[in-house]
Amino acid sequence: MLKTRKGFAGLLLGSLLLTTACGSNGGSEGAATGSEGQSPSASESPAASPSETPAPQAPVTIEFWYGLGGKLGENMQTLIDKFNASQQEVIVKPVVQADYSETGKKLQAAIASGGVPAAVLSSNVDWARKGYYASIDDLIAADPDFNADDVIPTFLEQGKVDGKQYFLPMYGTTQVMYYSKEALEKNGIKAEELTTWEALGEAAAKMTVKSGGKTTFYGWEPMWGADNMIDATLSKGGSILSEDGKTVTIDSAEWIDTWEQFRKWIHEDQIMRIHYGGQGWEYWYKTIDDVMKGNAAGYTGSSGDQGDLDFAKLAAMEQPGWEGVGPGKPVASAIQAGIPAKASPEQQQAAFKWFSFFMSPENTAFWSMNTGYIAVRQSALDDPAFVEYSAANPQSTIPLKQAAHASKPFQDPTGGKINDALKIAADKVQISNVPAAEALKEAQATAQRELDKLK
Repeated sequence: MLKTRKGFAGLLLGSLLLTTACGSNGGSEGAATGSEGQSPSASESPAASPSETPAPQAPVTIEFWYGLGGKLGENMQTLIDKFNASQQEVIVKPVVQADYSETGKKLQAAIASGGVPAAVLSSNVDWARKGYYASIDDLIAADPDFNADDVIPTFLEQGKVDGKQYFLPMYGTTQVMYYSKEALEKNGIKAEELTTWEALGEAAAKMTVKSGGKTTFYGWEPMWGADNMIDATLSKGGSILSEDGKTVTIDSAEWIDTWEQFRKWIHEDQIMRIHYGGQGWEYWYKTIDDVMKGNAAGYTGSSGDQGDLDFAKLAAMEQPGWEGVGPGKPVASAIQAGIPAKASPEQQQAAFKWFSFFMSPENTAFWSMNTGYIAVRQSALDDPAFVEYSAANPQSTIPLKQAAHASKPFQDPTGGKINDALKIAADKVQISNVPAAEALKEAQATAQRELDKLK
């Protein structure tokens, strides 16, 4: 929300006809370059006399694009400043967008114009296949200190496209449950007993306060978008595609029953509420504020919310499962970064150096402690600061525990068309009060047509 938030289901793509230049694709700032944007060879440069000392090379300056705000943005800036001060070869220049979707749209325009940044907190499988991103296998192989075996396997695997590594995981995310300790205690509800959605629904009804037929205090607030309802459906045994990958299955009983239950909670029972619309993460922070200001008992949100929350008032728990099915199986996904293929080789190397720094055990542990996102290196769990922090802040361990039994993110073979259909269906159910069966059957038909085009 990376954070992942709504962007978890995939970036909304703008038109490839956009031609506005949104970045810089030259060599390093202040460095001499040849006609191909590379430093002149030794044979082209004047020979230095024995008494002369070669002038130091100017650092390579690269742009890093990312859509993070609030505490996340502050923590990203902290690590960028730390990196820039740690060495003299590369300078990272942050370029901030409103959210992940805006990053994707601006990158698409930059690719069309040729003026790309060197590093982007964004990933797109379809674009990688089209050659818009650079493969980084050679950069990994050339760096003996990278230690790919230490990266959490499921996160590293998510950055591969057709067997090649195109993206690196900067941090992991999963949607967990945050609740007001006061609200639960006031109603005699124990968080450890809310292990099923049925139990959560009953608790939400008990905690909801209504006056004059209007809800004044909500028992729970799911986050806007398809993601958390997809999580609940996967936990019930639903799937997006059949095992052979030929049939879209989003109109099965598991889907309809789950989404219809959410519709009922929101629109008929009015024990839950959805904030939607607005600019950037506006809807997200409105949801958080409801719980922080005492207008709701809890909400479903990103592990990355932890940097914005007051855990003197709130606590965290894993997403529930369903009665008779088992523990929840929400998605755990890596927020990934990539290197546009049109960046010069010099800038690609600089971008990889920055990514490697961010992914180091110490820095990925720092990110996890300060944001709630999941560290991407297994050795981060042994970082002394992280060990001490997790003992004092048990909420920080919830995303890690949930990730141990989580579902893998869906790789949309249609380039996002199935995810788009689910997003439209979710809006119909959550906002427009359309019956789940109607919304999902329409989405299935749309998604199936797109999948059939691949045959």
